[in-house]
Amino acid sequence: MFPLNPADESPPRTLILGLGNTLLTDEALGAVVIRRLEAEGGLGDVGLLDGGTLSFTLSGPIADSPRLIVVDAAVMGEPPGTVRVFEGEAMDRQLSGIGKSVHEVSLMDLMDMARITDSLPSHRALVGVEPAVVDWGDELSPAVAAAVPEALARIRDLLRTWDGEAAPMTGQDQRPG
Repeated sequence: MFPLNPADESPPRTLILGLGNTLLTDEALGAVVIRRLEAEGGLGDVGLLDGGTLSFTLSGPIADSPRLIVVDAAVMGEPPGTVRVFEGEAMDRQLSGIGKSVHEVSLMDLMDMARITDSLPSHRALVGVEPAVVDWGDELSPAVAAAVPEALARIRDLLRTWDGEAAPMTGQDQRPG
C-alpha cells in the first residue's frame, strides 16, 4: 500500500497522498509531486503514496496515519498555478465545496469514511494547485509545472510545523496561498 518504516515496519506517522490522473495534463500534479519527494528524500517518518484517481482501497492507509497531506489539482477560482494549503476543518470545507470529480471516489468520500470509523487523521491538509488545463496530455501545463517547487515547499513547511506542535491542529487555520 505505502512504504513502511524500515526500522519497525509500522505505518508512517505522516502519509503524503498524491492524487490525479497522469493522462490528463494538470490532473497529474499529485503523481509528479510524489515522484519529486521520492527523489529528494529527507522527509523522516513519512510515507509517500501515488493514489492515482482514488478508490476505497485508500481508506486503509488514511486510517493508519495520524497525519495526512493530500496533493491534488484543485479548482479554487484562482489563477492557474496558484498554490493554497487548507488544514483541518478548512480542508473539509474546501472538499465539501468541490463539485464534479474525475476520481472514482471523491476525497470527501474517503474523509467521511474516516470520520465514520473514527480514524480521521488528527492533522490533515490539502495542498491544492489551480489547474490550467485538464485534457489529454502527459505533461503539466507551464503554470502548474512552475508551481511544483512551491507545493513541495508548502509540504515541507507543514511537516516542520506539525513536528513542532505539542497538540493537533484544530482546523480553523487556513494558510493563505
